Amino acid sequence: QVELVESGGGLVQAGDSLRLSCAASGDTICISNVAWYRQAPGKERELVATIRSGSNTQYADSVKGRFTISRDNAKNTLYLHMNKQKPEDTTVYYCNAETSIMNGRVGVYCLQADYWGQGTQVTVSS
Repeated sequence: QVELVESGGGLVQAGDSLRLSCAASGDTICISNVAWYRQAPGKERELVATIRSGSNTQYADSVKGRFTISRDNAKNTLYLHMNKQKPEDTTVYYCNAETSIMNGRVGVYCLQADYWGQGTQVTVSS
């Protein structure tokens, strides 16, 4: 299994930048795709950005050109660099990791599953 812990959330002013981090532990070798989501109260969870094993990235239209997703496999950490932040970015951000059975190795068995962090609050003031 995989454990995800987000950090880096906080209060910033519009136009400022913030970097979120997601530290992964456990069977990190099993991780294939990773992503950042956000969810406002009463709304569905929204995919913000995703990065796959081949470093291919995808972004929601609302953050394209402002946010950058990256990962450091050596440090087992996922990042979300948020630039030119807007008040509309205010919400809870969640880290997501998908594990794949295809990542299994000799002596390592990987499950096909999704894992979530507990979320980190980002607040952008006007």
